[in-house]
Amino acid sequence: MRERLLEAATELFYAQGLRAVSVEKVIEKAATTKVTFYRHFKSKDDLIVAYLGRRAQLERDGVDAAIAHGNGDVDATLRLIAEQIGMLACAPGFRGCPFINAAAEYPDPESAVRRVVDAHRDWYRSAFERLVSPLAPAHPGEAAEDLMLIRDGAMVAGYLDEPGTLAASFLRSGRAVVGL
Repeated sequence: MRERLLEAATELFYAQGLRAVSVEKVIEKAATTKVTFYRHFKSKDDLIVAYLGRRAQLERDGVDAAIAHGNGDVDATLRLIAEQIGMLACAPGFRGCPFINAAAEYPDPESAVRRVVDAHRDWYRSAFERLVSPLAPAHPGEAAEDLMLIRDGAMVAGYLDEPGTLAASFLRSGRAVVGL
């Protein structure tokens, strides 16, 4: 039942927004009861944290797979990540980055939701540092920050561009950041 609640929440939260979706809507979509909901989640924020945790794991798996597949070839890895971002951000139903969206709805940096967002963004920066490490840049943290900014921009541009255009732009920008 926890899985069913998370599936319902994932669909509703992403399509309609975190604050716009009530616990009752999630319960109705999952075809369960309030008692069952509260057995699995203490609050709506706990459900949101679980939803974001699930989304984070999916992104981490994709980026880690690209880094592993690139096997130290930074350009090949950037190309894979660019393709993933282009396909994801330009897919039908794309509503932006769920973490950027969550941060907009939960501005309090001390909230549980923002802590999950911040942890995921920290993970992304460390992944970008791992990506550029074979190039031994003087400032890997700065390169990671720049790649993060490009990734965030790509998440917004997904509403406006075609997958190939977006992927090509991400790749050009990423190459410029790392000096390829």
